[in-house]
Amino acid sequence: MVRVGRPDDNREFPPLLLVNSRGAYLYSTTDVATVWFRSKDLGADLAIYVVDARQADHFTQVFRAADKGGVMGSMRAEHVGFGTMNGPDGKPFKTREGGVVSLRDLIEMVEEAAMTRLDEANIASDYPPEERAAIAHQVGIAALKFGDLHSNRASDYVFDVERFSSFEGKTGPYLQYASVRIRSLLRKAAEKDLIQSKILSPVVEPERLLMLHLLRLPEVVERAVDLRAPNHVAEYAFDLAGAFNRFYDACHVLSESDTARRGGWLALCRLTLDSLTRLLDLLGIEVPERM
Repeated sequence: MVRVGRPDDNREFPPLLLVNSRGAYLYSTTDVATVWFRSKDLGADLAIYVVDARQADHFTQVFRAADKGGVMGSMRAEHVGFGTMNGPDGKPFKTREGGVVSLRDLIEMVEEAAMTRLDEANIASDYPPEERAAIAHQVGIAALKFGDLHSNRASDYVFDVERFSSFEGKTGPYLQYASVRIRSLLRKAAEKDLIQSKILSPVVEPERLLMLHLLRLPEVVERAVDLRAPNHVAEYAFDLAGAFNRFYDACHVLSESDTARRGGWLALCRLTLDSLTRLLDLLGIEVPERM
């Protein structure tokens, strides 16, 4: 037993049990052992434990016990807690039978919803079945991941497959579709032998705002890392897609007669696509080649 309470605690922390009365080891024992392994054998500088926020007290006990016992070394350990995925009733999401929903079940649900959305929007209707199934898988995974990551990680949220799989609003599929539209624009430009050139000073407000928004990317990623908060990346990606749509409505890229201006706009489109693709990659979301 290791006492982990400290004089400045605003509440009492019970001791950490390493061995019970029958001599058996506990989860806390193996957790302290992994701290030792990561510090001594792996030589880690920082160990981040991404675990349910309801385990916060447990990890406080583990880290304090490891530090008190000298097994932490110079390594820093941090618990990055996250909220629960709840059903419509506001309680942790479960099957109809009351059991825990498996990841496989969730993926099947979002893939089915994605295929329904593709049918409703008449997207990829003339594609080969294999490609269409692959797109539905990518869209479903995007719906699931973005739905989980766009909220503050410590907050609970309601799993809403209909909302998450929509091609409108703040969703993964919306961002995928926005990226595919830019890719399609650049493909049409290449077919017409329109080349990209130097990005010029903006001439309209939506163009200027898109440029300013793109400049914020490093700052947003750095903040997301510092705060262990991927929702900053998700929010920024959504805002970037919106900024591009407003630019595209105001600036008719492919029909622009000024060669230098058109080339600069095409380069701006490419930069936006590369930024969106990188942001979605950080969120673990793939962008289909076409939709």
